[in-house]
Amino acid sequence: MVTEPQDAGPATLTEDELAILALLAEGRLTASVAAELHLSERSVRRRVRVICERLDVATSIEAVVWAARRGLV
Repeated sequence: MVTEPQDAGPATLTEDELAILALLAEGRLTASVAAELHLSERSVRRRVRVICERLDVATSIEAVVWAARRGLV
């Protein structure tokens, strides 16, 4: 079961971070997300790590679930 942070809200994430989560929610791989957003794969991985830390979740899947439950993706 995924435990959700109590203090994290939509304002916690930037538009760019939400865009990354939206692409991941579509099932895209890091390379595809990077190409779509004109970033390097390393940048996407770093940003996903920051998102996970900010939301206090362990994986990108948990971050996508968090955003989906709030109607953000």
